[in-house]
Amino acid sequence: MVNRSSRTSDNSFLPAHVLRDRLDAREISSAELASSTFQRISTTDSQLNAVLRTTEPEANSAAEDADRRLRGSGPEPGPLTGIPVLLKDNMSMTGVETTAASKILSGYVPPYDAEVVTRLKEAGAVIVGKSNLDEFAMGSSNEHSAFGAAKNPWDVARVPGGSSGGAAAAVAAGEAVIALGSDTGGSIRQPAALCGVVGMKPTYGLVSRYGLIAFASSLDQIGPITRDVQDCADTLNVIASHDPKDSTSVERPFDDFGGKIGQDIDGMRLGVPKEYLVDGIEPGVRSAFEDSLEVLRSLGASIEETSLPLTDQALAVYYIIAPSEASANLSRYDGVKYGAAAEDGLNAAELSQHTRGELFGDEVKRRILIGTYALSAGYYDAYYKKAQQVRTLIRQEFTEGFEQFDALVTPTSPTVAFEAGARMDDPYQMYLADVCTLPVNIAGLPGISVPCGFSEEMPVGLQFIGPQFGDDTVLQVAHSYEQATDWHRSHPPL
Repeated sequence: MVNRSSRTSDNSFLPAHVLRDRLDAREISSAELASSTFQRISTTDSQLNAVLRTTEPEANSAAEDADRRLRGSGPEPGPLTGIPVLLKDNMSMTGVETTAASKILSGYVPPYDAEVVTRLKEAGAVIVGKSNLDEFAMGSSNEHSAFGAAKNPWDVARVPGGSSGGAAAAVAAGEAVIALGSDTGGSIRQPAALCGVVGMKPTYGLVSRYGLIAFASSLDQIGPITRDVQDCADTLNVIASHDPKDSTSVERPFDDFGGKIGQDIDGMRLGVPKEYLVDGIEPGVRSAFEDSLEVLRSLGASIEETSLPLTDQALAVYYIIAPSEASANLSRYDGVKYGAAAEDGLNAAELSQHTRGELFGDEVKRRILIGTYALSAGYYDAYYKKAQQVRTLIRQEFTEGFEQFDALVTPTSPTVAFEAGARMDDPYQMYLADVCTLPVNIAGLPGISVPCGFSEEMPVGLQFIGPQFGDDTVLQVAHSYEQATDWHRSHPPL
């Protein structure tokens, strides 16, 4: 049975801002919180495979430092001081193996921290481990990991979504309070929806990609997976920054992203793009979505149908641009100067061929082949250049839409979590899992998924999309909806 109660006998399902109150009141210590987190992982993760490795020595040291800060020694504590955080295993952390769930990076230990890791450490967060993902973040089910598929904590026979499936499953199962994921075409929001938690992709460029193992550089963005919207805003405040080490990092004033949280949405104009209510949307998902619109109306928002006709082209655009950039980014893995190497090969060419053939998974190979073809002589103009031109039109279409609306509201996924293995032999059906999320990446916009109900006893996600740099508005409307419902308080009976 689904546990839809907000009560819990321990700290496993409490949001970070509630735990911070308990830390401030000395009801618990950061060291105790870290210890209970590792105990929870050891108890539950054999069923989920959500966590690839833990970082107990580093976490215990960070927890001790956090407790000193909370007692008034050292820098002023912040919202994440003492809070257990999990990193998707495509983010570099000094001295900790970072594989992107690929055999080709097995044994790779970065000598530096990703910028987001640096900022988490400075904020006093306690990094407890690295989460499972689809290899190189290429997938929508977390079944493409070289280290085994992650499972959905609501039903371990189903997928958690991808590519940040391990991160979403871990937060949903109480194995971490917050996780950082990366979102290239929906890889934070889609698994957040399928696992019944909150997940946000910020505006492209708000969060540094330095230290993120690249998939598609013009689409990748790091963002938070949390238990509620307030935690999402607090985390974004920590990790967002201008970073000269990332050429795509935006240089602009960074205000409090949660500054509008708590403001009502009476009079807010919300658009519902009809193209997102696709033919394949499950009846239970549609019903939960329509119920959510009624909640938003009851809060004073005006709801109006709108049209984004180029949505139908977004899937094709994405699956040209993303594989093309992946082909370029993954060319460094040649068995010579970067990554692991095959054990045989008479010369450099053979070594490279064997390394890539043996150590890349099938989905990664598929996308490299697609991207290499799209970039090849004679096809570049027909595919990659054309896709970039349509991308510009998609951006313009969104811009025009936000002249009329404050935000857009859509389902996050057209289906709930599907059975493990159900789409492994049908890449097209797998790719359709992101049909509601990937246009946001193409346009570089902020988007957030919040729980909005259940279908077949599985969570359903509601997506809010905002204009460029409208992250605070997205958080405002998501928080208003969240506080009017109890779906975010539900947790799996694991």
